[in-house]
Amino acid sequence: MSFTYTIWFGIFGLLVGHMPGAVVGAVIGFIFDNLRHSQRRQATPEAGGFVGPLFTLLGAVAKSDGRVSEAEIAVAERLMTRMGLTAEQRAQAVASFNAGKQPEFDVTRTIAELRSWVGLRRDHAFPVLDVVIETVLSEGNPGPEKMSILRQLAFALRVSDMELMALMAMKGYAWNGGAGGTRGSRQQYGHSGGYVPPQRAPQGPDPYAVLGIDRNADERAIKRAYRKLISEHHPDRLGDLPEDMRKRAESRASEINAAYDRIKEARGFK
Repeated sequence: MSFTYTIWFGIFGLLVGHMPGAVVGAVIGFIFDNLRHSQRRQATPEAGGFVGPLFTLLGAVAKSDGRVSEAEIAVAERLMTRMGLTAEQRAQAVASFNAGKQPEFDVTRTIAELRSWVGLRRDHAFPVLDVVIETVLSEGNPGPEKMSILRQLAFALRVSDMELMALMAMKGYAWNGGAGGTRGSRQQYGHSGGYVPPQRAPQGPDPYAVLGIDRNADERAIKRAYRKLISEHHPDRLGDLPEDMRKRAESRASEINAAYDRIKEARGFK
C-alpha cells in the first residue's frame, strides 16, 4: 500500500498548522491512501482465480452442440500445459471441465464468476475471451450454440460484438455480411440474431476487421482505433496472468501492429 497522500497531506498540515495540522493532514491522507488501495484491489483479479470457472465454461462450450470432440479435449489439455498449472490446479481444471459438460448445464453463474474475476480489467477480459475462442473454433466453423455462449461471455465482460469480431479476425477468420466494419457487424448475425459461420480468410486477417473499423473510416478514426486497441492488448499491463495468456496478448499486439501497418501502407499515411 502506498502512503503518498499521507505524506503530502501531513507536510501540508505541518506548514499550515504546525504539528497538530500535520497529524490531522496525515490522518486525512491515510484515508485517501486506504480508499485508493481498496479500489485497486477490487480492480485487480486474484492470481489463479479464473481456473475453475474458465475450464467449466470450456466444458460447457464443448458440450453445447451435443458432444465433446477429441479436438476440444486436446485444446483443454494444451491450455493446462501452456498455463503451467500446478498438479492441484490441473485437477481442479479437469473437474471443472467435466462439470461444465454435464447435460443442461447453465453457464450463467460461471460467466458471472469470470466477470467478477475480471472486474474492471478489460486487459484481462481479452485473454479470457481468447482462450474460449480457441475452443469455439477448435472444430472449424462454430455452430450457433457455441457462438451463443461466446457472445454471452463477451457481453458480460463488456466486450462488444465488433471487438469480438476483431478478436476472431486475429485467428484468421473473416465474417460474412461485411468487411469487419460497423455496418457489417449487424448483418453477420442475421435478422433473427442467428449466426453466419466465418470462413477462413485466404490472405490472413482483414486488417480493418482486426482494428474493428469500417473500410471507409478516415485517418483520424483509424489512428484512434489503433491507439485504443494497442493500449488494451499491451502485454505489459497483464501483471499476474499466466505466461500463456501473456503470449496471447503479445500475439494480439503483433496482429494489431501488423494490421495498422498494412492500412497505413495502403492509405499512404504515417
